[in-house]
Amino acid sequence: MLLSSARVKAGESVLVHGASGGVGLATCQIARAYGLKVLGTAGTEEGQKIVLQNGAHEVFNHREVNYIDKIKKSVGEKGIDVIIEMLANVNLSNDLNLLSFGGRVIVVGSRGPIEINPRATMMKESRIVGVTLFASTKEEFQQFAAALQAGMEIGWLKPVIGSQYPLEKAAQAHEDIIRGNRPAGKMVLLL
Repeated sequence: MLLSSARVKAGESVLVHGASGGVGLATCQIARAYGLKVLGTAGTEEGQKIVLQNGAHEVFNHREVNYIDKIKKSVGEKGIDVIIEMLANVNLSNDLNLLSFGGRVIVVGSRGPIEINPRATMMKESRIVGVTLFASTKEEFQQFAAALQAGMEIGWLKPVIGSQYPLEKAAQAHEDIIRGNRPAGKMVLLL
């Protein structure tokens, strides 16, 4: 999503909402490896520490009422070049106000609808791009996998394992994801 959908360039800034999850942590690591200024959000102190340990330059607690103001203060007038959005139905409207001119919001996750003002995209000539791995071609999937494999071999990509569940507890794992009752990192089902 960073390279193909957002088309990031070294020196740009990226905000990863929900950065303490498996996808968010990998995004922070990849963004840092590609020379981006990385900001993340997490809802717990433990999550914030893990986000900082995995590439973020700064992290904000998205459970604080004024965290958007803190992000604005941190990035200044320019705004953020790319926002990786894990929960668009909650954050998209704020995301559009945080963007720089020509900024991009990459929607990775959403759990429902949201109302936005299209003028927020017009004023900054910004873009909202939805992504899903399932829409990738076989060739794209192979390219993504090769890039991730290379990152792990070189050492800048280190998967973070969070909760582990036996396969027979898959329903509980799903419920924990929905309720947010899980530690930082990628959830794993064990066979």
